[in-house]
Amino acid sequence: QVQLVESGGGLVQAGGSLRLSCAASGSRFTIGTMGWYRQTPGKQREVLAFITRGGNTNYVDSVKGRFTISRDNTKNTVYLQMNSLKPEDTAVYYCNIRPWSASTATYWGQGTQVTVSS
Repeated sequence: QVQLVESGGGLVQAGGSLRLSCAASGSRFTIGTMGWYRQTPGKQREVLAFITRGGNTNYVDSVKGRFTISRDNTKNTVYLQMNSLKPEDTAVYYCNIRPWSASTATYWGQGTQVTVSS
């Protein structure tokens, strides 16, 4: 029912910037927390940032000060502005949403590739 469409990935040089977007559609529930994760082949998925429906944000230390998460509730869209990119940021980036309820359900986007060259 719910679909998450991600965009904005690509190839960028070290020190450059990218802005990822993830738009949710078809949901029959109010969206609560939204977040961004990333994963490289053969490695564990890593959480990057979360933002609550009210706009409260949290970041992991590796991206704090470089990445900014934001959302537009009228569009059911979450964004990730990535600045000062490093080669170690290369990964597949996934968005995630949770219902604004006690439900344990969680939903994922298809992933978008980000490659940072040195």
